[in-house]
Amino acid sequence: FPDRVVPMLPEALSNGMCSLRPNEDRACLAVQITIDKQGKKLSHKFFRALMRSKARVTYEDLQSTFDSKEKIQSSGDFIGKLAIPLYGAFNALHTARLIRGALDIEVPEMQVQLDTKGNVESIKDRGRLDSHRLIEEFMVLANVCAAETLEEKKYPCVYRVHDVPNKDKVDGLRLNLEAFGIKLIKGQVITSKSFNDILKNAAKHDAKETINQLVLRSQSQAIYSSNNLGHFGLGLRRYAHFTSPIRRYSDLLVHRALILAHNYGTPDTDTLIS
Repeated sequence: FPDRVVPMLPEALSNGMCSLRPNEDRACLAVQITIDKQGKKLSHKFFRALMRSKARVTYEDLQSTFDSKEKIQSSGDFIGKLAIPLYGAFNALHTARLIRGALDIEVPEMQVQLDTKGNVESIKDRGRLDSHRLIEEFMVLANVCAAETLEEKKYPCVYRVHDVPNKDKVDGLRLNLEAFGIKLIKGQVITSKSFNDILKNAAKHDAKETINQLVLRSQSQAIYSSNNLGHFGLGLRRYAHFTSPIRRYSDLLVHRALILAHNYGTPDTDTLIS
C-alpha cells in the first residue's frame, strides 16, 4: 500500500524479534565473505551470531553520505567511515556482474503520493540509487554462498532458478523489436548478453521504457525448485534465497538447512529465531 505497511508475520515477530531495532541484540545467521578487487569470491563462512544495529539508515542517507566526499572525510559517525569501503566492495561486485553478463533491465518503480484525505495526488518515478544496487549485490552474493555451501555439504537446497527464455517468447520479442528498428538475429544462441545488447541499443530510444518492458516479459518466470537450473538473468550457476527471512518462507527453509548442515542446532529448538 502507498501509505502503510501490513506485516506478513504476527506483530510480535515483524516489529519485534525479526526487526533490526537500533542498539538491540538480534539472533542471526551470518556469512563472512572475502572478495578480490574484481569482485571474485575468494572464500566464505557461515556462522550463528548476535548482531546489534547501530542506526536506521535509509538508502537516501547512505547515498547522500557517500556523495558528500568532504562530509565523509570530516565525519566522525560510523556511516561516513563505512561509506567508502561499502561502495568499494559494491564497485568490485558490479564489475563481476558486468563480466558475467547479468541482465541489466531497468524498469522504473513508481511511487504513489497521497494527499491528507488519502486520495492519489501524483504518481512519480522512484529514483534508483547506487545504494539500492549496493544492497542488491551484497544480497545476491550471500545467496550464492548459501547455495554453494548446501551443495558442498550435500544437503537439500531450495534453489531460486531462472531458465532460458523459450523460443516462442523470443520470436515474439523479435517481431516487436522490429517495429522499433532493433534487430534480434534469428537462429543465434540466446544469452543474457544478447538481451543486454538490445537494451544498450535502446538506451537513447524514445521508447526505452517500452523496450525494457518487452525484454522483461520475454523472460522465463523465476521459480523455486529442488532441481538446479541456474539463474539465467543473474548469470549464475547456482542461487538460493538466503536473505530477507521476514518476507519469504524459502529463506527460512534455506536457513534451517544451513543450520543442520553446520550442526548449529536442531529444528525444534533454536532454528525458529534464525
